Amino acid sequence: MAKPPSKKNDTTANLGFEAKLWAAADALRNNMDAAEYKHVVLGLIFLKYISDAFEAKHAELGAQKKHGADPEDRDEYRAASIFWVPKEARWQHLKASAPQPTIGTLVDDAMAAIERDNPSLKGVLPKDFGRPGLDKQRLGQIINLVSDIALGSAADRARDTLGRVYEYFLARFASAEGKSGGQFYTPSHVVRVLVEVLAPYKGRVYDPCCGSGGMFVQSEKFIEAHAGKLGDLSIYGQESNYTTWRLAKMNLAIRGIDAQIAHGDTFHNDRHPDLKADYVLANPPFNDSDWRGELLKDDKRWIYGTPPAGNGNYAWVQHFVHHLAPTGLAGFVLANGSMSSNQSGEGEIRKAIIEADLVDCMVALPGQLFYSTQIPVCLWFIARTKKNGRFRDRRGETLFIDARKLGTMADRVHRELIDADIAKIAGTYHAWRGDKDAGEYGDVPGFCKRAALEDLRKHGHVLTPGRYVGAEAAEDDGEPFEKKMKRLTATLREQQAEAAKLDAAIAANLKELGYGG
Repeated sequence: MAKPPSKKNDTTANLGFEAKLWAAADALRNNMDAAEYKHVVLGLIFLKYISDAFEAKHAELGAQKKHGADPEDRDEYRAASIFWVPKEARWQHLKASAPQPTIGTLVDDAMAAIERDNPSLKGVLPKDFGRPGLDKQRLGQIINLVSDIALGSAADRARDTLGRVYEYFLARFASAEGKSGGQFYTPSHVVRVLVEVLAPYKGRVYDPCCGSGGMFVQSEKFIEAHAGKLGDLSIYGQESNYTTWRLAKMNLAIRGIDAQIAHGDTFHNDRHPDLKADYVLANPPFNDSDWRGELLKDDKRWIYGTPPAGNGNYAWVQHFVHHLAPTGLAGFVLANGSMSSNQSGEGEIRKAIIEADLVDCMVALPGQLFYSTQIPVCLWFIARTKKNGRFRDRRGETLFIDARKLGTMADRVHRELIDADIAKIAGTYHAWRGDKDAGEYGDVPGFCKRAALEDLRKHGHVLTPGRYVGAEAAEDDGEPFEKKMKRLTATLREQQAEAAKLDAAIAANLKELGYGG
Protein backbone atom coordinates (compact mmCIF):
# COMPACT_ATOMS: atom_id res chain seq x y z
CA MET A 1 0.00 0.00 0.00
CA ALA A 2 1.08 3.59 -0.51
CA LYS A 3 2.98 5.06 2.39
CA PRO A 4 1.54 8.25 3.90
CA PRO A 5 3.15 11.24 2.21
CA SER A 6 5.99 12.88 4.06
CA LYS A 7 6.50 16.60 4.15
CA LYS A 8 9.57 16.23 2.01
CA ASN A 9 10.41 13.91 -0.85
CA ASP A 10 11.68 10.35 -0.54
CA THR A 11 15.28 11.41 -1.06
CA THR A 12 15.09 13.97 1.70
CA ALA A 13 12.77 12.14 4.08
CA ASN A 14 14.19 10.69 7.34
CA LEU A 15 17.60 11.92 6.39
CA GLY A 16 19.35 11.60 9.73
CA PHE A 17 21.03 8.34 8.78
CA GLU A 18 21.96 9.16 5.17
CA ALA A 19 23.14 12.68 6.03
CA LYS A 20 25.37 11.45 8.87
CA LEU A 21 26.80 8.78 6.59
CA TRP A 22 27.45 11.37 3.87
CA ALA A 23 29.13 13.73 6.34
CA ALA A 24 31.44 10.93 7.48
CA ALA A 25 32.18 9.81 3.89
CA ASP A 26 32.79 13.39 2.77
CA ALA A 27 35.23 13.92 5.66
CA LEU A 28 37.24 10.95 4.33
CA ARG A 29 37.37 12.47 0.85
CA ASN A 30 40.27 14.73 1.86
CA ASN A 31 41.56 16.36 -1.35
CA MET A 32 40.06 13.85 -3.76
CA ASP A 33 37.93 15.27 -6.56
CA ALA A 34 34.18 14.57 -6.11
CA ALA A 35 33.94 13.00 -9.58
CA GLU A 36 36.70 10.53 -8.72
CA TYR A 37 35.57 9.86 -5.15
CA LYS A 38 32.05 9.11 -6.36
CA HIS A 39 33.18 5.82 -7.89
CA VAL A 40 35.09 4.79 -4.78
CA VAL A 41 32.10 5.21 -2.45
CA LEU A 42 29.31 4.13 -4.80
CA GLY A 43 31.36 1.10 -5.89
CA LEU A 44 31.75 0.02 -2.26
CA ILE A 45 28.04 0.56 -1.50
CA PHE A 46 27.23 -1.63 -4.50
CA LEU A 47 29.66 -4.31 -3.35
CA LYS A 48 28.09 -4.24 0.12
CA TYR A 49 24.61 -4.59 -1.40
CA ILE A 50 25.33 -7.62 -3.56
CA SER A 51 27.26 -9.26 -0.74
CA ASP A 52 24.39 -8.66 1.74
CA ALA A 53 21.83 -10.07 -0.70
CA PHE A 54 24.06 -13.06 -1.39
CA GLU A 55 24.73 -13.77 2.32
CA ALA A 56 21.00 -13.62 3.13
CA LYS A 57 20.24 -16.19 0.40
CA HIS A 58 23.29 -18.26 1.43
CA ALA A 59 21.99 -18.47 5.02
CA GLU A 60 18.50 -19.37 3.80
CA LEU A 61 19.84 -22.20 1.64
CA GLY A 62 22.11 -23.35 4.47
CA ALA A 63 19.07 -23.71 6.74
CA GLN A 64 17.38 -25.86 4.07
CA LYS A 65 20.32 -28.23 3.55
CA LYS A 66 18.45 -31.18 5.01
CA HIS A 67 15.78 -30.64 2.31
CA GLY A 68 18.41 -30.85 -0.43
CA ALA A 69 19.29 -27.15 -0.81
CA ASP A 70 22.90 -26.36 -1.70
CA PRO A 71 24.24 -22.94 -0.62
CA GLU A 72 27.06 -23.23 -3.21
CA ASP A 73 24.72 -23.90 -6.18
CA ARG A 74 24.91 -20.81 -8.39
CA ASP A 75 21.62 -21.62 -10.10
CA GLU A 76 19.78 -21.10 -6.80
CA TYR A 77 20.95 -17.48 -6.78
CA ARG A 78 20.26 -16.87 -10.45
CA ALA A 79 16.70 -18.16 -9.98
CA ALA A 80 16.19 -15.54 -7.24
CA SER A 81 17.81 -12.74 -9.35
CA ILE A 82 20.70 -12.52 -6.87
CA PHE A 83 24.28 -12.05 -8.04
CA TRP A 84 26.72 -14.84 -7.25
CA VAL A 85 29.49 -13.52 -5.00
CA PRO A 86 32.67 -15.65 -4.89
CA LYS A 87 34.42 -16.10 -1.52
CA GLU A 88 37.16 -13.51 -2.18
CA ALA A 89 34.52 -10.82 -2.91
CA ARG A 90 32.30 -11.31 0.14
CA TRP A 91 32.04 -8.27 2.36
CA GLN A 92 33.17 -9.94 5.58
CA HIS A 93 36.45 -10.91 3.92
CA LEU A 94 37.03 -7.31 2.76
CA LYS A 95 36.03 -5.83 6.12
CA ALA A 96 38.47 -8.12 7.93
CA SER A 97 41.22 -6.97 5.52
CA ALA A 98 40.33 -3.25 5.71
CA PRO A 99 43.34 -2.29 7.91
CA GLN A 100 45.83 -3.98 5.52
CA PRO A 101 47.88 -1.87 3.05
CA THR A 102 46.84 -4.35 0.32
CA ILE A 103 43.11 -3.53 0.73
CA GLY A 104 42.97 -1.61 -2.59
CA THR A 105 44.19 -4.63 -4.56
CA LEU A 106 41.77 -6.90 -2.66
CA VAL A 107 38.79 -4.68 -3.60
CA ASP A 108 39.92 -4.60 -7.25
CA ASP A 109 40.20 -8.41 -7.23
CA ALA A 110 36.72 -8.66 -5.67
CA MET A 111 35.21 -6.42 -8.38
CA ALA A 112 36.93 -8.44 -11.13
CA ALA A 113 35.72 -11.74 -9.60
CA ILE A 114 32.10 -10.49 -9.46
CA GLU A 115 32.25 -9.37 -13.10
CA ARG A 116 33.79 -12.73 -14.07
CA ASP A 117 30.96 -14.71 -12.44
CA ASN A 118 28.08 -12.37 -13.42
CA PRO A 119 28.18 -11.56 -17.16
CA SER A 120 25.50 -8.85 -16.87
CA LEU A 121 27.97 -6.77 -14.79
CA LYS A 122 30.87 -7.11 -17.25
CA GLY A 123 32.64 -3.77 -17.65
CA VAL A 124 30.37 -2.08 -15.10
CA LEU A 125 32.23 -2.08 -11.77
CA PRO A 126 35.05 0.32 -10.83
CA LYS A 127 38.41 -1.43 -10.52
CA ASP A 128 40.98 1.20 -9.60
CA PHE A 129 41.04 0.96 -5.79
CA GLY A 130 44.67 -0.20 -5.85
CA ARG A 131 46.02 2.92 -7.56
CA PRO A 132 48.84 4.69 -5.69
CA GLY A 133 46.91 7.98 -5.41
CA LEU A 134 44.16 6.44 -3.25
CA ASP A 135 45.05 6.58 0.47
CA LYS A 136 44.67 2.95 1.65
CA GLN A 137 44.09 3.97 5.27
CA ARG A 138 41.18 6.14 4.21
CA LEU A 139 39.88 3.35 1.95
CA GLY A 140 39.86 1.06 4.99
CA GLN A 141 37.92 3.70 6.94
CA ILE A 142 35.36 4.03 4.14
CA ILE A 143 34.90 0.23 4.13
CA ASN A 144 34.24 0.35 7.88
CA LEU A 145 31.75 3.18 7.33
CA VAL A 146 29.88 1.32 4.58
CA SER A 147 29.86 -1.79 6.81
CA ASP A 148 27.39 -0.03 9.10
CA ILE A 149 24.76 0.50 6.39
CA ALA A 150 21.64 -1.61 7.05
CA LEU A 151 23.35 -3.36 9.94
CA GLY A 152 20.85 -5.63 11.63
CA SER A 153 18.10 -4.96 9.07
CA ALA A 154 16.06 -7.70 7.47
CA ALA A 155 17.25 -8.57 3.95
CA ASP A 156 14.42 -6.70 2.18
CA ARG A 157 14.92 -3.61 4.35
CA ALA A 158 18.68 -3.79 3.82
CA ARG A 159 18.14 -3.56 0.07
CA ASP A 160 15.84 -0.55 0.49
CA THR A 161 18.28 1.18 2.87
CA LEU A 162 21.24 0.61 0.57
CA GLY A 163 19.16 1.86 -2.35
CA ARG A 164 18.23 5.01 -0.48
CA VAL A 165 21.83 5.65 0.55
CA TYR A 166 23.00 5.12 -3.04
CA GLU A 167 20.38 7.58 -4.35
CA TYR A 168 21.15 10.13 -1.65
CA PHE A 169 24.88 9.90 -2.37
CA LEU A 170 24.24 10.30 -6.12
CA ALA A 171 22.34 13.52 -5.36
CA ARG A 172 25.10 14.84 -3.08
CA PHE A 173 27.82 14.01 -5.59
CA ALA A 174 25.81 15.77 -8.30
CA SER A 175 25.63 18.83 -6.07
CA ALA A 176 29.36 18.64 -5.27
CA GLU A 177 30.25 18.33 -8.95
CA GLY A 178 28.02 21.25 -9.95
CA LYS A 179 27.42 21.59 -13.68
CA SER A 180 28.89 18.23 -14.68
CA GLY A 181 26.77 16.52 -12.02
CA GLY A 182 23.67 17.18 -14.10
CA GLN A 183 24.95 14.75 -16.71
CA PHE A 184 24.24 11.78 -14.47
CA TYR A 185 21.55 12.98 -12.07
CA THR A 186 18.14 14.60 -12.45
CA PRO A 187 16.77 15.71 -9.05
CA SER A 188 14.29 13.09 -7.89
CA HIS A 189 11.53 15.63 -7.20
CA VAL A 190 11.60 16.68 -10.89
CA VAL A 191 11.54 13.03 -11.96
CA ARG A 192 8.60 12.41 -9.61
CA VAL A 193 6.53 15.08 -11.38
CA LEU A 194 7.02 13.26 -14.71
CA VAL A 195 6.27 9.87 -13.15
CA GLU A 196 3.23 11.00 -11.12
CA VAL A 197 1.74 12.75 -14.17
CA LEU A 198 2.25 9.82 -16.54
CA ALA A 199 1.38 7.17 -13.90
CA PRO A 200 3.19 4.24 -15.56
CA TYR A 201 1.34 1.24 -14.06
CA LYS A 202 2.28 -1.36 -16.63
CA GLY A 203 4.13 -1.67 -19.93
CA ARG A 204 7.38 -0.62 -21.59
CA VAL A 205 9.25 2.39 -20.18
CA TYR A 206 12.02 3.97 -22.27
CA ASP A 207 14.64 6.62 -21.49
CA PRO A 208 17.15 7.14 -24.32
CA CYS A 209 19.39 9.46 -22.23
CA CYS A 210 18.97 7.73 -18.90
CA GLY A 211 21.87 9.14 -16.84
CA SER A 212 22.15 7.09 -13.65
CA GLY A 213 18.67 5.58 -14.12
CA GLY A 214 16.59 7.82 -11.85
CA MET A 215 13.53 7.73 -14.14
CA PHE A 216 13.37 3.93 -13.83
CA VAL A 217 13.87 3.95 -10.04
CA GLN A 218 11.03 6.43 -9.57
CA SER A 219 8.78 4.46 -11.96
CA GLU A 220 9.33 1.30 -9.93
CA LYS A 221 8.71 3.24 -6.69
CA PHE A 222 5.44 4.48 -8.20
CA ILE A 223 4.37 0.92 -8.99
CA GLU A 224 5.18 -0.27 -5.48
CA ALA A 225 3.43 2.71 -3.86
CA HIS A 226 0.26 1.85 -5.80
CA ALA A 227 0.28 -1.80 -4.74
CA GLY A 228 1.70 -3.02 -8.05
CA LYS A 229 4.69 -5.30 -8.30
CA LEU A 230 8.22 -5.08 -9.62
CA GLY A 231 8.23 -6.56 -13.08
CA ASP A 232 4.98 -4.90 -14.21
CA LEU A 233 7.25 -2.57 -16.16
CA SER A 234 9.73 -3.55 -18.86
CA ILE A 235 12.60 -1.11 -18.83
CA TYR A 236 14.74 0.04 -21.74
CA GLY A 237 17.40 2.71 -21.68
CA GLN A 238 20.48 4.08 -23.35
CA GLU A 239 23.30 6.30 -22.13
CA SER A 240 26.14 7.71 -24.22
CA ASN A 241 28.57 8.45 -21.37
CA TYR A 242 30.32 5.20 -20.42
CA THR A 243 30.98 6.23 -16.80
CA THR A 244 27.34 7.27 -16.33
CA TRP A 245 26.13 4.05 -17.98
CA ARG A 246 28.04 2.12 -15.32
CA LEU A 247 26.36 4.18 -12.58
CA ALA A 248 22.95 3.37 -14.09
CA LYS A 249 23.69 -0.37 -14.21
CA MET A 250 24.74 -0.33 -10.54
CA ASN A 251 21.84 1.92 -9.47
CA LEU A 252 19.27 -0.44 -11.00
CA ALA A 253 21.02 -3.63 -9.86
CA ILE A 254 21.12 -2.39 -6.27
CA ARG A 255 17.32 -2.14 -6.38
CA GLY A 256 16.79 -5.47 -8.08
CA ILE A 257 15.40 -3.77 -11.20
CA ASP A 258 15.86 -5.80 -14.36
CA ALA A 259 16.53 -3.43 -17.24
CA GLN A 260 18.01 -3.41 -20.72
CA ILE A 261 20.38 -0.45 -20.53
CA ALA A 262 22.59 -0.03 -23.58
CA HIS A 263 25.69 2.10 -23.99
CA GLY A 264 26.00 4.29 -27.07
CA ASP A 265 24.96 7.52 -28.79
CA THR A 266 21.16 7.46 -29.12
CA PHE A 267 21.02 9.59 -32.27
CA HIS A 268 23.82 7.86 -34.19
CA ASN A 269 23.62 4.34 -32.73
CA ASP A 270 20.07 3.72 -31.51
CA ARG A 271 20.39 0.46 -29.57
CA HIS A 272 16.60 -0.09 -29.37
CA PRO A 273 15.67 0.73 -33.00
CA ASP A 274 12.41 -1.25 -33.10
CA LEU A 275 11.13 -0.38 -29.62
CA LYS A 276 7.67 1.15 -29.33
CA ALA A 277 7.29 2.26 -25.72
CA ASP A 278 4.15 2.81 -23.66
CA TYR A 279 5.98 5.52 -21.72
CA VAL A 280 8.96 7.67 -22.58
CA LEU A 281 10.53 9.48 -19.62
CA ALA A 282 13.62 11.61 -20.23
CA ASN A 283 15.77 14.58 -19.34
CA PRO A 284 17.94 15.11 -22.44
CA PRO A 285 20.89 17.53 -22.57
CA PHE A 286 19.52 21.09 -22.91
CA ASN A 287 20.18 22.97 -26.18
CA ASP A 288 22.85 20.43 -27.20
CA SER A 289 24.99 21.97 -29.94
CA ASP A 290 27.25 18.91 -30.30
CA TRP A 291 24.73 16.28 -31.35
CA ARG A 292 26.25 16.12 -34.89
CA GLY A 293 22.93 16.67 -36.59
CA GLU A 294 24.54 17.46 -39.94
CA LEU A 295 25.21 13.70 -40.30
CA LEU A 296 21.51 12.85 -39.94
CA LYS A 297 19.83 15.23 -42.39
CA ASP A 298 17.51 12.61 -43.93
CA ASP A 299 16.83 10.48 -40.85
CA LYS A 300 13.47 8.69 -40.78
CA ARG A 301 12.74 10.12 -37.32
CA TRP A 302 12.40 13.70 -38.59
CA ILE A 303 8.75 13.45 -39.62
CA TYR A 304 7.95 17.00 -38.48
CA GLY A 305 11.05 18.70 -39.89
CA THR A 306 14.84 18.41 -39.87
CA PRO A 307 16.20 19.71 -36.55
CA PRO A 308 18.99 22.32 -36.72
CA ALA A 309 22.53 20.98 -36.32
CA GLY A 310 23.19 23.66 -33.68
CA ASN A 311 20.47 22.57 -31.24
CA GLY A 312 19.33 19.02 -30.41
CA ASN A 313 16.05 19.92 -28.62
CA TYR A 314 13.73 19.03 -31.50
CA ALA A 315 15.81 16.02 -32.46
CA TRP A 316 15.06 14.64 -28.97
CA VAL A 317 11.35 15.49 -29.21
CA GLN A 318 11.05 13.66 -32.54
CA HIS A 319 13.13 10.73 -31.28
CA PHE A 320 10.68 10.35 -28.36
CA VAL A 321 7.66 10.50 -30.68
CA HIS A 322 9.28 7.97 -33.03
CA HIS A 323 9.59 5.45 -30.19
CA LEU A 324 6.04 5.81 -28.82
CA ALA A 325 3.54 2.98 -29.16
CA PRO A 326 0.19 3.90 -30.80
CA THR A 327 -1.29 4.72 -27.38
CA GLY A 328 2.02 5.80 -25.80
CA LEU A 329 2.67 8.84 -23.61
CA ALA A 330 5.91 10.79 -23.21
CA GLY A 331 7.02 13.17 -20.49
CA PHE A 332 10.34 14.98 -20.70
CA VAL A 333 12.30 18.02 -19.50
CA LEU A 334 13.49 20.69 -21.94
CA ALA A 335 14.90 24.21 -21.68
CA ASN A 336 12.25 26.94 -21.79
CA GLY A 337 13.47 28.13 -25.19
CA SER A 338 11.93 25.01 -26.76
CA MET A 339 8.43 26.42 -26.14
CA SER A 340 8.88 29.57 -28.23
CA SER A 341 12.07 29.40 -30.32
CA ASN A 342 11.71 30.22 -34.01
CA GLN A 343 15.40 29.90 -34.86
CA SER A 344 16.66 27.59 -37.61
CA GLY A 345 13.23 26.20 -38.41
CA GLU A 346 12.40 25.14 -34.84
CA GLY A 347 9.16 27.14 -34.92
CA GLU A 348 8.01 25.21 -38.01
CA ILE A 349 8.80 21.85 -36.37
CA ARG A 350 6.89 22.87 -33.23
CA LYS A 351 3.95 24.03 -35.37
CA ALA A 352 3.89 20.65 -37.18
CA ILE A 353 3.93 18.77 -33.85
CA ILE A 354 1.09 20.94 -32.49
CA GLU A 355 -0.97 20.60 -35.68
CA ALA A 356 -0.52 16.80 -35.43
CA ASP A 357 -2.28 17.19 -32.05
CA LEU A 358 0.53 15.53 -30.11
CA VAL A 359 1.02 18.09 -27.31
CA ASP A 360 -1.05 16.94 -24.33
CA CYS A 361 0.21 19.20 -21.56
CA MET A 362 2.89 21.84 -20.93
CA VAL A 363 4.22 22.69 -17.46
CA ALA A 364 6.43 25.70 -16.68
CA LEU A 365 8.65 24.95 -13.68
CA PRO A 366 10.41 27.38 -11.32
CA GLY A 367 14.14 28.06 -11.65
CA GLN A 368 16.93 26.67 -9.43
CA LEU A 369 15.71 23.04 -9.53
CA PHE A 370 18.85 21.58 -11.11
CA TYR A 371 22.45 21.18 -9.96
CA SER A 372 23.71 21.68 -13.49
CA THR A 373 21.93 24.87 -14.50
CA GLN A 374 20.03 27.79 -12.99
CA ILE A 375 17.94 28.30 -16.12
CA PRO A 376 14.22 27.59 -15.73
CA VAL A 377 12.94 24.52 -17.54
CA CYS A 378 9.63 23.15 -18.70
CA LEU A 379 7.98 19.75 -18.92
CA TRP A 380 6.44 18.51 -22.16
CA PHE A 381 3.82 15.77 -22.20
CA ILE A 382 3.07 14.17 -25.56
CA ALA A 383 0.23 11.76 -26.36
CA ARG A 384 0.48 9.67 -29.53
CA THR A 385 -3.30 9.78 -29.65
CA LYS A 386 -5.64 11.72 -27.37
CA LYS A 387 -8.50 9.30 -27.94
CA ASN A 388 -7.60 5.80 -26.88
CA GLY A 389 -10.34 4.64 -24.51
CA ARG A 390 -8.18 4.86 -21.37
CA PHE A 391 -9.11 8.49 -20.72
CA ARG A 392 -11.62 10.99 -22.08
CA ASP A 393 -11.37 12.11 -25.70
CA ARG A 394 -9.25 15.28 -25.51
CA ARG A 395 -8.48 15.73 -29.19
CA GLY A 396 -7.86 19.35 -30.14
CA GLU A 397 -7.09 20.29 -26.52
CA THR A 398 -3.89 21.06 -24.61
CA LEU A 399 -3.53 21.70 -20.89
CA PHE A 400 -1.21 24.48 -19.73
CA ILE A 401 0.11 24.59 -16.14
CA ASP A 402 2.20 27.46 -14.80
CA ALA A 403 4.00 26.03 -11.75
CA ARG A 404 6.67 28.73 -11.52
CA LYS A 405 5.47 29.85 -8.08
CA LEU A 406 5.68 26.37 -6.56
CA GLY A 407 8.64 24.90 -4.70
CA THR A 408 10.57 25.57 -1.50
CA MET A 409 14.20 26.67 -1.19
CA ALA A 410 16.15 23.65 0.13
CA ASP A 411 19.28 25.76 0.52
CA ARG A 412 20.60 29.08 -0.73
CA VAL A 413 20.78 28.00 -4.39
CA HIS A 414 18.47 25.01 -4.84
CA ARG A 415 14.70 24.82 -4.92
CA GLU A 416 12.72 21.61 -4.31
CA LEU A 417 9.21 20.62 -5.27
CA ILE A 418 7.65 19.04 -2.18
CA ASP A 419 4.92 16.37 -2.17
CA ALA A 420 2.08 18.93 -2.15
CA ASP A 421 3.52 20.68 -5.25
CA ILE A 422 3.90 17.39 -7.13
CA ALA A 423 0.36 16.32 -6.15
CA LYS A 424 -1.04 19.68 -7.31
CA ILE A 425 0.54 19.42 -10.78
CA ALA A 426 -0.26 15.71 -11.27
CA GLY A 427 -3.77 16.04 -9.81
CA THR A 428 -4.61 18.93 -12.15
CA TYR A 429 -3.49 16.90 -15.18
CA HIS A 430 -5.37 13.77 -14.09
CA ALA A 431 -8.59 15.73 -13.51
CA TRP A 432 -8.28 17.34 -16.95
CA ARG A 433 -7.44 14.01 -18.58
CA GLY A 434 -10.48 12.38 -16.96
CA ASP A 435 -8.79 9.79 -14.75
CA LYS A 436 -11.15 7.81 -12.52
CA ASP A 437 -11.55 9.41 -9.05
CA ALA A 438 -9.42 12.43 -10.07
CA GLY A 439 -12.22 14.93 -9.48
CA GLU A 440 -13.58 17.69 -11.71
CA TYR A 441 -11.21 19.88 -13.66
CA GLY A 442 -11.60 23.66 -13.71
CA ASP A 443 -9.37 26.42 -15.11
CA VAL A 444 -7.55 28.35 -12.35
CA PRO A 445 -6.42 31.85 -13.45
CA GLY A 446 -2.66 32.15 -13.12
CA PHE A 447 -2.16 28.38 -12.73
CA CYS A 448 -3.90 26.19 -15.32
CA LYS A 449 -5.89 26.56 -18.53
CA ARG A 450 -7.53 24.17 -20.97
CA ALA A 451 -6.76 25.57 -24.45
CA ALA A 452 -8.16 24.65 -27.85
CA LEU A 453 -5.95 24.16 -30.90
CA GLU A 454 -7.36 27.44 -32.26
CA ASP A 455 -5.95 29.27 -29.20
CA LEU A 456 -2.49 27.87 -29.93
CA ARG A 457 -2.75 29.05 -33.53
CA LYS A 458 -3.67 32.57 -32.32
CA HIS A 459 -0.48 32.60 -30.24
CA GLY A 460 1.68 31.59 -33.20
CA HIS A 461 2.11 28.01 -31.92
CA VAL A 462 4.04 29.21 -28.87
CA LEU A 463 3.67 26.79 -25.93
CA THR A 464 4.61 29.02 -22.96
CA PRO A 465 1.96 28.42 -20.24
CA GLY A 466 2.11 32.04 -19.05
CA ARG A 467 0.50 33.11 -22.35
CA TYR A 468 -2.57 30.98 -21.70
CA VAL A 469 -3.24 30.78 -17.96
CA GLY A 470 -3.77 34.53 -17.50
CA ALA A 471 -3.29 36.49 -14.29
CA GLU A 472 -3.89 35.08 -10.85
CA ALA A 473 -7.23 36.18 -9.41
CA ALA A 474 -6.77 38.81 -6.71
CA GLU A 475 -7.90 37.60 -3.32
CA ASP A 476 -11.00 39.37 -2.01
CA ASP A 477 -10.27 40.63 1.50
CA GLY A 478 -13.95 41.37 2.20
CA GLU A 479 -13.46 45.15 2.70
CA PRO A 480 -16.13 47.22 0.84
CA PHE A 481 -14.73 49.25 -2.06
CA GLU A 482 -15.87 52.69 -0.71
CA LYS A 483 -14.32 52.04 2.70
CA LYS A 484 -11.07 50.75 1.16
CA MET A 485 -10.76 53.86 -1.09
CA LYS A 486 -11.29 56.22 1.89
CA ARG A 487 -8.64 54.35 3.91
CA LEU A 488 -6.12 54.29 1.05
CA THR A 489 -6.72 58.00 0.23
CA ALA A 490 -6.18 58.95 3.89
CA THR A 491 -2.94 56.92 3.94
CA LEU A 492 -1.78 58.62 0.75
CA ARG A 493 -2.42 62.12 2.24
CA GLU A 494 -0.46 61.19 5.38
CA GLN A 495 2.45 59.99 3.25
CA GLN A 496 2.34 63.15 1.10
CA ALA A 497 2.40 65.35 4.25
CA GLU A 498 5.33 63.33 5.63
CA ALA A 499 7.16 63.67 2.30
CA ALA A 500 6.62 67.48 2.34
CA LYS A 501 8.09 67.66 5.89
CA LEU A 502 11.14 65.64 4.79
CA ASP A 503 11.62 67.87 1.71
CA ALA A 504 11.52 70.99 3.91
CA ALA A 505 14.04 69.48 6.37
CA ILE A 506 16.42 68.55 3.54
CA ALA A 507 16.14 72.07 2.02
CA ALA A 508 16.88 73.65 5.45
CA ASN A 509 19.94 71.44 5.92
CA LEU A 510 21.27 72.33 2.47
CA LYS A 511 20.75 76.06 3.18
CA GLU A 512 22.69 75.73 6.43
CA LEU A 513 25.58 74.18 4.48
CA GLY A 514 25.57 77.08 2.04
CA TYR A 515 23.82 75.31 -0.82
CA GLY A 516 20.39 76.87 -0.43
CA GLY A 517 18.72 78.14 -3.58
